[in-house]
Amino acid sequence: MTTQHQVNQQQYQDKSQAYLNSAVHAQGIEFQKMRKLIQAHQFKRVLDLGCGGGHVTYQIAPCVDEVVAYDLTPSMVELVAQQSRERGFHNVIGQQGAAESLSFADQSFDCVITRYSAHHWQNVMQAMSEIYRVLAKNGKLVIVDILGNANPVMDTFFQTIETIRDPSHVRNYSLQEWMHFAEYAGFKVETVEKQSLDLEFQSWTQRMQTPKHAVETIRYLQQKASDQTQQYYQIQVDGSFSSEVLWMVLAK
Repeated sequence: MTTQHQVNQQQYQDKSQAYLNSAVHAQGIEFQKMRKLIQAHQFKRVLDLGCGGGHVTYQIAPCVDEVVAYDLTPSMVELVAQQSRERGFHNVIGQQGAAESLSFADQSFDCVITRYSAHHWQNVMQAMSEIYRVLAKNGKLVIVDILGNANPVMDTFFQTIETIRDPSHVRNYSLQEWMHFAEYAGFKVETVEKQSLDLEFQSWTQRMQTPKHAVETIRYLQQKASDQTQQYYQIQVDGSFSSEVLWMVLAK
């Protein structure tokens, strides 16, 4: 029996380089916000949860004493550790594991940052409880992830194309769902903002090595979507589109 964690690992075990080189993952206005938050609170130890290609780690390593780059996929962790050494960041520790089971002592981190990772987690409620546990008192959790939609038509369309592109996709949660997760885990909601992310179709599918038949299915669904859906996601002739991204800061 294949678990969701195994599906995730199988999907990403050979894609670390693609994520390292991904312009979408390497850029974003959220990096400046992260650095500003860390410096304002003088955070020393940060967990990059679901580090992927390591872009959060590289951005914040100069601002803190230690970053733990943590990911379910071993090759991602190895890549980030290697890249950090090459970039002169000797305060980066790589560790493999799942978001739902953080092998750290209580109150180990001043700040936890997760960027474009939560939509792969098998159990967000459990992961949020674990994050709360490992955060120090007055610590902050920063969540950056693509938003789902409260409208069922929009939501079904988006979750479907995400899953066809990447079978390890679990769910893009709506803002209402994120508010529920935060409050259930015991967090105080400090900041909620929305950003826009433009996704170029060819690189979006190539990064995941999406098979040709799956790419054709996504294009079919895009073309058959209602005018409202096409306009909301700004679907272009070549399949490129835009999605909403959540920037959320929670406090313990």
